[in-house]
Amino acid sequence: MAQASPDSSRFGYRPELRRSLGFADLLFYGLVFMVPIAPMGIFGSVYSGAGGMVALAYVIGMAALVFTAASYAQMVKAFPLAGSVYNYAGRGIGAPVGFLAGWAILLDYVLVPSLLYLIAAVAMHSTVPAVPVWVWLVGFVLVNTLVNYRGIRMTALITRVMLVGEVIVLVIFLATAGRALAHGKGQGFSWTPLYNPDTFTWALVFGAVSIAVLSFLGFDGISMLAEENKGGAGQIGRAMAAALGVAGLLFIAQTWMAALLLPNPDGLLVNGDPEGTAFYDAARLAGGPWLATLCAVATAVAWGVANSLVAQVATSRLLYAMARDRQLPKFLAKVSVRHSVPTHAITLTALVSLAIGLYMNWRTDGIALLSSLINFGAMTAFLVLHLAVIWHYLVRQRSRNLIAHLMLPGIGFAILAYVVVNANVAAQRLGFVWLTLGLLVLAGLYAAGRRPELSGLANGREGA
Repeated sequence: MAQASPDSSRFGYRPELRRSLGFADLLFYGLVFMVPIAPMGIFGSVYSGAGGMVALAYVIGMAALVFTAASYAQMVKAFPLAGSVYNYAGRGIGAPVGFLAGWAILLDYVLVPSLLYLIAAVAMHSTVPAVPVWVWLVGFVLVNTLVNYRGIRMTALITRVMLVGEVIVLVIFLATAGRALAHGKGQGFSWTPLYNPDTFTWALVFGAVSIAVLSFLGFDGISMLAEENKGGAGQIGRAMAAALGVAGLLFIAQTWMAALLLPNPDGLLVNGDPEGTAFYDAARLAGGPWLATLCAVATAVAWGVANSLVAQVATSRLLYAMARDRQLPKFLAKVSVRHSVPTHAITLTALVSLAIGLYMNWRTDGIALLSSLINFGAMTAFLVLHLAVIWHYLVRQRSRNLIAHLMLPGIGFAILAYVVVNANVAAQRLGFVWLTLGLLVLAGLYAAGRRPELSGLANGREGA
């Protein structure tokens, strides 16, 4: 049986999810979701997109999302519920806005597992060519779905083990790369990965940030566990900030070293990295084929098991939160009495991830298209989050804390808006198509007499 949950009861919900996660669990969850070695898989794209200033792209990405983490911390204090931006915008601004924010970030959360499974399956196929991509993809989906069925504690245990493995691989790479640079390999130490006056333009760097941000997506997934957190709303905010800071430093360190060890940096700038092997080429120069293989396999397992496992958790919680408010089909709100997890939402997430992964594997631009769409959905939802902080605290609550409730969300909004403007044009077009579809679904809800409403909304405002 689920433990009592006074927070969700205050908002009119029957407690169903088990409160069993402490700060360490949340921190590990966020780090695994972001994947400490995530840049290894997209390093070449960020490097070429940023004119070689790959470390700067991650610095700006981390700085931008620090403001987003601050906004999450403010809203989770007011509304400590599963559903993330969907609940924060809906309760902070209005239920229809919450639906559209949830719809926007749904593009992120539904597609993230598909992208992770596909990247991991492609990487494993390149390592073991005899096994087709689709077989790896199906295998990853089945394993993660079975683990998620077993409950959040099982997921937390496995993610901790996986995280330790990722950190070990990263330490090996950093130590080997540092020794290689000290012995004169590569270009030697240089500040150019952080700033290169010959290639620097703000539009160039922010365009690369829109790709680099993909590595950070997941820190926000911690907020999806608000109803399974046993340490109070403030613990969610602290875990998000800690996960973002730790991951950011690891991302900057590994990409900086890899940039200095590229065997053909000029060629990468001109031709890009269509095969996604730029980081492994740097690892091969630093330590030999064994290090390149270690990094490639570790990336595949991290994305295909650890990261996609927690991504499936976050997606299922978003579907669950919207379904219990009757803004998605009711069957998605079904929770297992034995394991206290939304089983139907987990199943649907697995099936959709499998279908999209198989389809995108058939397309030649599948991985690039998925990445761009995911970023667009997340950035759009984050923009609404910042507005929700300002509207809820400054307008409704008449807050006098202008730093936390105006300046920080305002700066975060401005940075992300610039990133969205400089994002991939195809992603912008498809993203707006998705948002238009969301508006049509919202109109359909109104026409069917199912105007978006959030349980206990009045109480939520009074208790915030």
